[in-house]
Amino acid sequence: MIEPHPRPDPLSGRLTVGFKTTPIGVEWSTLDEIWHAAGELEVFSAGWMADHLSNANLERGGQSWEAWTLMAALAHHVPGKWLGHAVLANTFRHPAVLAKGATVMDQVTGGRFIVGLGAGWHLGEHDAFGSDLPPIGERIDRLESAVAVLRALFSEAARGEPGVTLDDRFYPLRGAVNDPPPASTAGPPIWLGGQKRRGIALAARAGNGWLLPGNRAGDVGYLVDRRDAMLRALESAGRDPAGFTIAGQVTCGETTADRREALETARSMVEVGAQHVILGFRPALGPDMPRAIATEVAEPLR
Repeated sequence: MIEPHPRPDPLSGRLTVGFKTTPIGVEWSTLDEIWHAAGELEVFSAGWMADHLSNANLERGGQSWEAWTLMAALAHHVPGKWLGHAVLANTFRHPAVLAKGATVMDQVTGGRFIVGLGAGWHLGEHDAFGSDLPPIGERIDRLESAVAVLRALFSEAARGEPGVTLDDRFYPLRGAVNDPPPASTAGPPIWLGGQKRRGIALAARAGNGWLLPGNRAGDVGYLVDRRDAMLRALESAGRDPAGFTIAGQVTCGETTADRREALETARSMVEVGAQHVILGFRPALGPDMPRAIATEVAEPLR
């Protein structure tokens, strides 16, 4: 059974700003330089990464790094910052393996890792790599099961024998032990990316936060609509919204004018309830971009 009342999210109750890169269309050396540059900028509280196996801007194919190992390789550049994916596709990884990996990242970051998780969506990359992409109803079923597995393996009971058992139709556990355990007491916070009724209800019931999807970056009206749905769902779940983080996403573009517009959009998102704002940009633009975004968007926003 999913824990009904997770701990208050550690980023709730204050405005924080993160930067985000995709793993798409960029050389390793450029990403390495970008994350090194961003790690030196105090205005960013978090670093985020999208999750794709190929170029999500295309129906099939195209260059992309695998996001989980990529973030692990870049984490040393951003000590003291939160790290997370916005969002991992649940269809790419078994949640028990994801829980073990998240435990590593929780230890590496000193308890500053967020599991950002969604149901999965891009048909072309699933088909190309032989991964199932069930109808959305089953994807949400699987997402609910995955959250239950994560909560179980992050729990105190999983830190030693006899471990945890979970009778789940998708991802059963049989005396599973997560040893060594996470650094944080209840494990990493879980932020979910569900958009419709069941996804919103799951986030309200079992998540620590909710993420505006990347394909809706900058859409303040959509954020307001989903915020209202989330507040209703939190009330139904008996949760205090003060302990829950709503995260907006904004794309910063390439020019000073683009960044000026991004700042105004980010301000609007904060005004309507976003406590964490993720500022995204194309990593192919290079290591000067995080500095420009910090100066022209993040610092005025803070």
